[in-house]
Amino acid sequence: MKGEFPTRRNVLKGTGVLVSASIAGCLNQSGGDGSGNDTTATSSASLSSTLSPVGEVSLSEVPESIFTIYPQYADMAVALGLGDTVNSVYVPEMSGTTMNHFYSQLDGVAFEWESLTNPLTEGVAKEQLLELDSDVHFVDPAWLSTQKGWSESDISELTETVGPFFGNFYSGTHATPPAEYGDDYQYYTLWELFEAVSQLVGRHDRFTALKTVYDGLISTIEDGLPPKAERPTAVRATLGDGNFFTYHLNKPGYWLADTRPLAAIDAFADTEWESGLWGTVGYEAMAEADPDVILHLWGMTPNYSTKETKATLASHPVGKNLQAVQNDRVYAQGMRYQGPIMNLFQLEMTAKQLYPDQFGAWPSYTDGEPYPTIPDGEQLFDRSAVAQIVTGEH
Repeated sequence: MKGEFPTRRNVLKGTGVLVSASIAGCLNQSGGDGSGNDTTATSSASLSSTLSPVGEVSLSEVPESIFTIYPQYADMAVALGLGDTVNSVYVPEMSGTTMNHFYSQLDGVAFEWESLTNPLTEGVAKEQLLELDSDVHFVDPAWLSTQKGWSESDISELTETVGPFFGNFYSGTHATPPAEYGDDYQYYTLWELFEAVSQLVGRHDRFTALKTVYDGLISTIEDGLPPKAERPTAVRATLGDGNFFTYHLNKPGYWLADTRPLAAIDAFADTEWESGLWGTVGYEAMAEADPDVILHLWGMTPNYSTKETKATLASHPVGKNLQAVQNDRVYAQGMRYQGPIMNLFQLEMTAKQLYPDQFGAWPSYTDGEPYPTIPDGEQLFDRSAVAQIVTGEH
């Protein structure tokens, strides 16, 4: 699976059209409507990128159809002005609605998810990938090889007859990949992965501009963090039927790209779970840890209600005594499956939830509503700058 993959689709397409601009933080001034239809041409030879475990992958033109599973890649596509080319995403209503909760703060940015396919309805189906006939599949072939009904020959066949695979799954948790990939497998941060995707689709200038916003946000966070001794204890958790699905905060992996930079004290830092980054604990274990803050993962998605979670905790004989419940510090969070735009908002959100004295208070959140509007002077990054980058107007 190493090397360049010239596919049937790419050979037929010929020379493509894409954005050409100096990598100085701004896009070209020729315009664009955010759909990927920018007007400045450049050599299609630049549509190439290298990523473990696939090696070097090349396209002949900017993709017109993109297959994704987890929404971090869909969010990357939106960030690069290619959101309308995405043809599938995990639980479209949940992923798409949550993404649009964040995009509501960005003028001209939205994700049309209503007609998209859910690639995991019955597992990843080879027939589905053949039917969708995508220019590129943002999926890790190492992960795909572990799924029911998939073999190396299937992956090779789809690569040759439909479109290449380009993804890295195990960087999400730094978990061990399948043995046949283990020797050469590399781990990437979220933004390193985003850069690789941007190079493949010929939109590295947009990556550079968004990375500047991200770097400024990280600098603001690092400059504002209180000394370690003054940081709260916290847990990221989702309340289930009598148990908490809990997640570490500060371990490696891009699933933690919105909590690790905040460096709160992980209430379960010394707990080892079989899966590595998450496990299940009961009320008694949660009471023993008694975190200052509970970050309610999935609470901003349509699949969970933060209001109901708070009510359940407040009415439970153990839950009602938790510090986070008594002090009203149970907060709605988004998704671990975050791309770059989601990461900006989720970093800001988490900073305010953990450190209101340093970064300003987090507004109350109402189930089903978009990301709350934060006054200009209390925003930790510039919405208009992000919107202009994504829509091609920067």
